[in-house]
Amino acid sequence: MRGALTACLMVLAASACLVARPPRQPAALATTGAVRHVVVFRLKPGASPTQIRELTEAFSALQRKIPGIIAFEHGVNNSPEGRNMGFTHVYLLTFASAAARDEYLPHPDHKAFGELLGRLGIVDGVFVVDYTPAP
Repeated sequence: MRGALTACLMVLAASACLVARPPRQPAALATTGAVRHVVVFRLKPGASPTQIRELTEAFSALQRKIPGIIAFEHGVNNSPEGRNMGFTHVYLLTFASAAARDEYLPHPDHKAFGELLGRLGIVDGVFVVDYTPAP
């Protein structure tokens, strides 16, 4: 009986460790009101690797030019679901606050980035989503 009770307690203790918990946020984001700015591009079929690299490097450089951008990352869609509707290149900026994001939008360096996109002529579509990470 004692062995069975011990086994049950061990199973309960182990299952308590498996209870779903929300993912931990980096300390800098946990309570600051940070805003994530997700930009996803659908590129034209003729977009060259050089043009895509220029777009990505210019987007990345905004973090050094515009105050309030605390993180930048990017990648190419690799989902096997086939539901990306041709949108392949993802860019994620994290702003310290909604106010920092609001200052970024009309910033001259952000506008210059938009002008570069026009000159490159490789963007066929874009969508943007902003959100504040839930606690």
